[in-house]
Amino acid sequence: MRPPPPPLLLLLLGGCGAAAPPADSLSQLPAPQNPKIRLYNAEQLLSWEPVPPGNGTGPVVYHVQFKYTTSQWSDVNNNPEGVNCVKITTTECNFTKTNISKGFPMHFNVSLRVQAELEGRVSAWVTVPWFQHFRNVTVGPPENIWVTPGEGSLIIKLSPPFDIYDSTVAFQYYVHYWEKEKAGIQKVAGPFMTNSIVLSDLKPLTVYCLQVKAQLLWTMLNISRPGHLSNISCYETMADASTKLQQVILIAIGTFLLLSAMAGACLFLVLKYRGLVKYWFQSPPSIPVQIEEYLKDPAQPILDALDKDSSPTEDAWDSVSVVVFPEKE
Repeated sequence: MRPPPPPLLLLLLGGCGAAAPPADSLSQLPAPQNPKIRLYNAEQLLSWEPVPPGNGTGPVVYHVQFKYTTSQWSDVNNNPEGVNCVKITTTECNFTKTNISKGFPMHFNVSLRVQAELEGRVSAWVTVPWFQHFRNVTVGPPENIWVTPGEGSLIIKLSPPFDIYDSTVAFQYYVHYWEKEKAGIQKVAGPFMTNSIVLSDLKPLTVYCLQVKAQLLWTMLNISRPGHLSNISCYETMADASTKLQQVILIAIGTFLLLSAMAGACLFLVLKYRGLVKYWFQSPPSIPVQIEEYLKDPAQPILDALDKDSSPTEDAWDSVSVVVFPEKE
């Protein structure tokens, strides 16, 4: 097996592959320039720069071939299934553009080459350096991140960046988190090998912000591919049992103090304005029954009724006796 190339996001040609034909050759087209392979998550896409048609009248078409380490060059013509990159006018070949096509096996060594053709004239083949998907892939952030606030904790559930079907490859996850009011102080939790993560021992009723990233591990060759961080999202933790008890006690104390203050204020006002309060609460004077009946029936002889109801009172006399004592000599 050839020595592995350094991991890159894009494997650039940069002078590798077949040499371009001489510029003065009229029977051969210029070769496509700058072919590169994009490996992002499960995506496998080969692209290149277009070849100028020159004096030709028809469009330039392109022809893509692939091979594995010990195989021969083969056309990308429904192989992988559903992908056809023979006599195409576009300047890219997407090996994973359909649901049927899963692209090249991710643990295989794959080489690609592309050729231009115009009106019977063809260019030289331009070869892209070989790659292995697990070795060279760029890992994106985890997908479908759900965060549920808990009692002094955050419960995180997520999906891997892409599906893998190899027992020697797995994802591990890291969580970068910090208090929203203290953005400069970050903590990192991990690695976690499961898709369910619990950040515990957090402050209750505190807003935390977090980012999650995945790292691909290929244990067979001891290769690690770090991933990109997810977008920042912030959540407030819930109160734990002790905090809830403290809240209940504080609410009770606050209610008692408020009621006491209101009672004291009312007592102070009553004492200060007791005369006015007495005036407000005294009963209004009532009308005598006879006058009330007269007001209802003015024809009634009110004076006679008053004379009948009133009984003469005899004058009361007080008896006064004067006793004089002679002065003693």
